[in-house]
Amino acid sequence: MRNTARWAATLGLTAAAVCGPLTGAAVASPGATPASLYAPSALVLTVGRGYSAALATPERAVTLTCAPAPSGSHPAAALACAELGLAGGDLAALAPREDAVCTREYDPVVVTAEGVWQGRRVFAERTFANACVKNAHGAGVFAF
Repeated sequence: MRNTARWAATLGLTAAAVCGPLTGAAVASPGATPASLYAPSALVLTVGRGYSAALATPERAVTLTCAPAPSGSHPAAALACAELGLAGGDLAALAPREDAVCTREYDPVVVTAEGVWQGRRVFAERTFANACVKNAHGAGVFAF
């Protein structure tokens, strides 16, 4: 039952993030200028405690839309989009801050990103040793 609720919440947030910008879209007439020249980038980001997303207890989830403009329920959407843009949308490519100092305690935190990045479907999962290490990587992306 717990996994069913988690999947239902994730699917609902994904649908809202990906399909939300499409509501109210009109069919373009021939010769009309397109509304955006950018492929959509809309993600649902989650964070939870555990070793993997399948076993983790989800704590928070936010939506992040980067194209055509930063928006969503993410509190630092512009910064998160900039960091993801530099990393090519890859969570694994987010480098730690140089000034980060974290303890070696092991209290795993798992983050996921699911949705569309520059027009292609993505799902990424990354596990960090603890919350401090998570915050040191992609400070804007995981700041929710």
